Amino acid sequence: MDETWVLVTGGSGFIAQHCILLLLERGYRVRTTLRTLAREDEVRRQLKAGGAEPGGRLSFVAADLEHDAGWDDAVAGCAYVLHGASPTPSGAHATEDDWVRPAVAGNLRVLRAARRAGVRRVVLTSAFGAVFAGHPPMTRPFNETDWSNLSGNVAPYQKSKTLAERAAWDFIAREGGGLELSAVNPVTVLGPALGADYSHSIRLIKNMLDGQPGCPRINTCVVDVRDVADLHLRAMLHPAAHGERFLATSGDSLWLADIAALLRTQLGDAAGKVSTRMLPDWFMRLSALFSPPIRGLLPLLGLNLNASGEKARHLLGWTPRSREEAILATAASLRSLGL
Repeated sequence: MDETWVLVTGGSGFIAQHCILLLLERGYRVRTTLRTLAREDEVRRQLKAGGAEPGGRLSFVAADLEHDAGWDDAVAGCAYVLHGASPTPSGAHATEDDWVRPAVAGNLRVLRAARRAGVRRVVLTSAFGAVFAGHPPMTRPFNETDWSNLSGNVAPYQKSKTLAERAAWDFIAREGGGLELSAVNPVTVLGPALGADYSHSIRLIKNMLDGQPGCPRINTCVVDVRDVADLHLRAMLHPAAHGERFLATSGDSLWLADIAALLRTQLGDAAGKVSTRMLPDWFMRLSALFSPPIRGLLPLLGLNLNASGEKARHLLGWTPRSREEAILATAASLRSLGL
């Protein structure tokens, strides 16, 4: 049994919980942070749904990305940190600064604590939002050399992810000491939900199964959350991952209508409410006048967001599940959880 401790920040998160499950399965001892320890029982229930009952091999520390308290306790004695905790401002009136400031400051807070504690390597969960946004239409798949162009049309979330990841790399270059950094940039993350508190990506499939009236003309790559967790562990351990970022994506991009068609074909009656109709752009623009979430989708209409996961495959030996398996595993988990 490996007695190595790994800190996973933001233990209530979808990717974080699958990272915890894989670390426990591989024999590591895991510590995780929550903004409030009142959520410990909920997290343990969700991990149990994923097949793990770790008892004392999993411990919890209260720590908030906006405050220093708790972070030194969280990293103490840990060889590695998987940093996926991400501040999400609530409400439609959140300003761009509400997104950017805590994301940048939170990354630096975790990195400083990790450096003080003598952590070997931090794996940062960044996002595809730090890669694709603000560019003119691309004729090739996005790759790890691409960064979102902040002078283009970039949503606050994408700007926060871009500036937060840039700040992390700058910190390592200027004052990281011996601390190593890798970054994982997942595309749309699907796969088995563990409970009712699931990611925005899972809601994409839930909305289809619940009978949304059609599919916006949006294109996306997908990846299974279990493969995102596997890539985090490879980035944590592999010598070649130091100083590198990795796109987590499985296969070519799909239009949302393609995903809907797959659900209809594979799930039969269970996908009876799924509409494969492509919603026209004018309808989306009209709907956006009354809906802030739809307004956020407008810059994505018609864009080809294909991305390559070749670097992780080639450098780290990563072999993700197929797009179809990720999509169907999402639907199966929503059905089994009664969601």
